[in-house]
Amino acid sequence: MYCGSCLRDNALAAELLSRRHEVTLVPVYTPTLTDEPNVSRRRVLFGGINVYLQQRSPFFRHRRPLLDRVLDHPAVIGALAARSVSTDPQVLGDLTLSMLEGTSGLLAREFEKLLAWLADEPTPDIVNLPNSLLIGLARPIAAALKRPVCCTLQGEELFLAGLLPPYRDRAIELIRQQVRHVDRFVAVSDFCARAMTEALKIPPDRMATVPLGVNVEGYERRGRGRNGGATGSNHVFKVGYLARVAPEKGLYLLADAYQRFRRRQPEPRARLDAAGYLAPGDHAYLAGVRQTLDRAGLGAEFTYYGAVDLDGKRAFLGNLDVLSVPATYDEPKGLSLLEAMASGVPVVQPRRGAFAEIVERTGGGLLVEPDDPESLATGLETLYRDQPLKEKLGRQAFEGVRAHYTVQQSADRLIAVYEELARRPR
Repeated sequence: MYCGSCLRDNALAAELLSRRHEVTLVPVYTPTLTDEPNVSRRRVLFGGINVYLQQRSPFFRHRRPLLDRVLDHPAVIGALAARSVSTDPQVLGDLTLSMLEGTSGLLAREFEKLLAWLADEPTPDIVNLPNSLLIGLARPIAAALKRPVCCTLQGEELFLAGLLPPYRDRAIELIRQQVRHVDRFVAVSDFCARAMTEALKIPPDRMATVPLGVNVEGYERRGRGRNGGATGSNHVFKVGYLARVAPEKGLYLLADAYQRFRRRQPEPRARLDAAGYLAPGDHAYLAGVRQTLDRAGLGAEFTYYGAVDLDGKRAFLGNLDVLSVPATYDEPKGLSLLEAMASGVPVVQPRRGAFAEIVERTGGGLLVEPDDPESLATGLETLYRDQPLKEKLGRQAFEGVRAHYTVQQSADRLIAVYEELARRPR
């Protein structure tokens, strides 16, 4: 799958490298998959197969270098992950706790391997953990390197919320206990900063916000009135969805809103197009979306394009009239919104999480009531009926992303955080 956090981290690392900073981007658990050139190391720390086996059996907790080399090889991990990988928090509770327990948990041997690897690497100025679920790495890394440690916050609260209660409460407790070992937390949105400061009891002076940024190169705004314009006889009004196809991302809600929109406007030629990663466990969910549209007589207007690559994503977004990802939780990121806006495509989003600040800052869309298909349908209908408004919002989206949400601006903010920390006495 194309993970939004991996896309963000890889894009920032590539931008820093282009500025001649020295960056080592190391995957944890599995090799990273991005839709832009991948700048990460081939090595995988805490190889997913190895940590799973160590969690399940004491036999694998003893050091066996040859077996480790096999199990931790990126090709082996990637081959298995492509066939059967689960990120369901309900079944990963014990492994989550072991990782958060650090050197005192069942995965102590993996922490020893990490420190041995660090000893052979150049000492960095800054270490940045990708999310708070890996905060167990902070103390041993800081002790070994005597350098500042940052921790990005970019959506792991959804995983934590999905843990079964005993695991969830213990995981949050373990994260809070280790907040003191992190010099600076880096949130990807103002909403994320506020929410995680409260949830994890992070001192406000150790929180920084570095908004998401996209590489706008290659995203082109289509000409005004493309495809014949909203009232042209040949125009097909295209509603798009780009995200993981999973219940929490809201495709079912969008399909409901699309049906309501079509009942109000029975005459237009319209389509609902979706793209994004589909996990094996969510095939039934997608089938349910199709069935609801079939029952409404709109099945022929729906197409699922699968997990598109970078060129496919740009082409997909460039053909839309509007994008909507009506997530049913307080999303802290909203990367696909920025990518759509970079193509001049306005969005219709629930007023929640980071969606509100992105839309308000760029002026590139409409905000509707959360979890309300009727309100969402009204937003879609508004853009269908008001072509000048759709063009205005598309133009503001295109310009707003370039004014506030480029990867270059994100890198500027991140460098400022790193430089301030690097200058502090240890």
